Amino acid sequence: MTKPTLTSDALSQFTGTENWYRHGLVRTVTYTDGAQYVAGHGGAYWLLDIIAIAQRHEKAVNAEPFQVWKLTVREKSMGTLTCEDGNGKEVYRQELEYTDFPLPEITFYFTDNVILLPGEY
Repeated sequence: MTKPTLTSDALSQFTGTENWYRHGLVRTVTYTDGAQYVAGHGGAYWLLDIIAIAQRHEKAVNAEPFQVWKLTVREKSMGTLTCEDGNGKEVYRQELEYTDFPLPEITFYFTDNVILLPGEY
C-alpha cells in the first residue's frame, strides 16, 4: 500500500470542477474533482461515505440544505468529524478512535446533493 500524498497546497488548485462522481452507496449524492482528489490521494473514501450516508440516516443532517463538514485529526491518530449548518450550529458529531488521514484538518461543503471543497463552491 502506498502512503497518501495529500497536501494542503494541492487543495488550493481546486476552484471548480469539470467532473461529477456519483457516490457508490448513496446514488443521489455526487462529488467534485476536489473531493475525488482528497479521497484518492488521502485514502479517504471512507470520509465521503460518512457524509453521504448521513444524508439518508441522520434527520438533523438531512434537514440542512447547506452543510459544513470538518474533520479534525488529533494526536495519536484520533479524530472528530462534525457537521454544522453553515451558521456554526452543530447538527452531527462522530468521534473517530483511529484515522490515518494525512492532514490535521479538512473541510467539505455539502449542498444540492454535492460534496465539494470550499474552494469549489
